[in-house]
Amino acid sequence: MNKQAKRSTVGGQGVLGGVMMRSPKKAALAVRRQDGGIAMKTWEVEQKKSWFARLPVVRGVINFVDMLFTGVGVLMDAAKMSEEGTEEFEPSRFEKFVAGKLGKKAEDVMMFFAVAVALVLAVLLFFMLPTFLTSLLRGAIQSPLLLNLADGLIRIAILILYMLSCTLMKDIKDVFRYHGAEHKTISCYEAGEELTVENVRKYRTLHPRCGTSYLLLVMLVTVLVYSFFGWSDNLLLRLGMRLLMLPVIAGVAYEVLKLLAMSDHVLVRALRWPGMQLQRLTTAEPTDEMIEIGILAFETALEEKSPEELAALRERFSHQKTGAEQKTQSQEAGQA
Repeated sequence: MNKQAKRSTVGGQGVLGGVMMRSPKKAALAVRRQDGGIAMKTWEVEQKKSWFARLPVVRGVINFVDMLFTGVGVLMDAAKMSEEGTEEFEPSRFEKFVAGKLGKKAEDVMMFFAVAVALVLAVLLFFMLPTFLTSLLRGAIQSPLLLNLADGLIRIAILILYMLSCTLMKDIKDVFRYHGAEHKTISCYEAGEELTVENVRKYRTLHPRCGTSYLLLVMLVTVLVYSFFGWSDNLLLRLGMRLLMLPVIAGVAYEVLKLLAMSDHVLVRALRWPGMQLQRLTTAEPTDEMIEIGILAFETALEEKSPEELAALRERFSHQKTGAEQKTQSQEAGQA
């Protein structure tokens, strides 16, 4: 059968125990439960109808914010669906109080605070810390351009060290393997092959549209943008200017990522090579059962199969274990 390459706008996210896939109209989260069965969640993707929301750079900023809230929500949902434990993400008293005052659901307020905390930590780690460390070089380096370059290199080094530290955690390693399953599934579809475990297995865990590549692009665009503003010796002014420019940087990096994913020219491949290599830290080879989860989430989000076909696929990929089998598996894991 002749394969015909396809363009795809489906993206995704590896999570604890599963994969989230998102097309322009629908998103699907598939999670492998402890008993081997599959838990599913689907939802409609809100369409951006405003002309302003579709403008270049602006759409990147909107997608970045949307990605933050969706990502946190998916992580929380996956943790509950996988039945890894009894922990529930219960809103705190303060969050319930705020929800009551604002007339919002406590879960929405909880998610807002989770995103806010994540943003504050990211700003502290990837912006304030590099800026402070670069300030220590002020006596040795006078050129504003070189200072901004040093600032960018320190930021990238912190990002790589952060990713390396994540690989030391077992649960995160599994997330990275599901991340690999997500990429392999999308690549298989874009190559025009039927989505089977055997076909998907052949593809790489790296993909041009990955969020890891986007993070590196943000770091590189940051160096370029900040260079236009020189280097102020006023630390607060410098930090304020950097934070104000963050939306612009996020939007520009998004457009660059989309452009680099549209062509396979040798020059384009060279430009996206650093981001692809960085993905080696955030992806890993998945098992066949992980690939099954990626296929099911992708097919559900794509909506090219009927509900009956999706139900049959879910049934085929479900490997539900008996209570005795689960107990034996847990004992073996404990002995290991």
